[in-house]
Amino acid sequence: MDYRPLGRTDLKVSAICLGTMTWGKQNTEAEAHEQMDYALSQGVNFWDTAELYPVIPEAETQGRTEQYIGTWFKSRGQRDKVILASKIAGGGTAWIRGGAPVTAAGLKQALDDSLRRLQTDYIDLYQIHWPQRQGTAFGGHWKLAPAMQDAAPHRDKILEILQALQDAVKAGKIRHAGVSNETAWGTMQYLRLAEKHGLPRIASIQNEYSLLDRIFEPELAEIAAFEQVGLLAWSPLGGGMVSGKYLDGARPAGARWTVMGARYSHRDTPQANAAIKAYLALAKTHGLDLCQMALAFVTGRPFTTATIIGATTMAQLQSDIAAGALRLPDAVIAGIEKIRRDYPMPY
Repeated sequence: MDYRPLGRTDLKVSAICLGTMTWGKQNTEAEAHEQMDYALSQGVNFWDTAELYPVIPEAETQGRTEQYIGTWFKSRGQRDKVILASKIAGGGTAWIRGGAPVTAAGLKQALDDSLRRLQTDYIDLYQIHWPQRQGTAFGGHWKLAPAMQDAAPHRDKILEILQALQDAVKAGKIRHAGVSNETAWGTMQYLRLAEKHGLPRIASIQNEYSLLDRIFEPELAEIAAFEQVGLLAWSPLGGGMVSGKYLDGARPAGARWTVMGARYSHRDTPQANAAIKAYLALAKTHGLDLCQMALAFVTGRPFTTATIIGATTMAQLQSDIAAGALRLPDAVIAGIEKIRRDYPMPY
């Protein structure tokens, strides 16, 4: 397993990060524990969760994923072997603090609730799940945010969040901070304000990135590389679409898109289907498993700190972790770049 610095911190995280959002919805507690056991045995020391999980988010299941991790910590006694990341939800989720945006008081409450569910005294990387303004994630890049003239309120909100994160660091409840689903402007505001006011410097940015979604390039990629705020790539298989199992409208029983319905509908476009068929042909030409090729591509990018995998079966988990050792030949990279030119923004 390859280990990489987490930003400018003293932590070294595995290049493959164990994603957890299916635990409590598609996976049982026993299955979650089995995944954690196997991942750790393979050198995966970096796990990512969120107070929102599992997905699809529902009031009845909210926090269950963290609870499963907490019972694993309690039963295995190996908290010190894991670099744990979690996230505070932003505004808009009615059953989480009334749908309120992130505030200093709300962050303290959310963190305490997560620590209780996780049965731990600290979280290694605490992330803001999405910006406190209209963002570009989840298909939002197709529309411009309204009321973009006045940046001051947004800077004030970021400063408030950084100050709350500083309080959490001083209290020993978190070690480092990160952002998620952020833009280039927002990321630079976090960095600039932290430097100006002596507040925690963000160590990472968790955004979508895959063969199908390369919106992270070039601006955010340059920030990630030059400012050492590495990418934690979520949905590196396009929500499972890269595998080809959803091609031409297919919906296998029990699969993520079948279970979660409209949540992934913005990805299901004619251009995306055509791109996947091209990637399937490229992988076949070079004798590669397409999912492993896709994961290896993301992990091999110079701005990537870790690729977040998510699996509902042990076979998927084993294959995804094995992809961490794969290095793609130049001919494969060239083929990927050609397909990208043909389908630059398929969804």
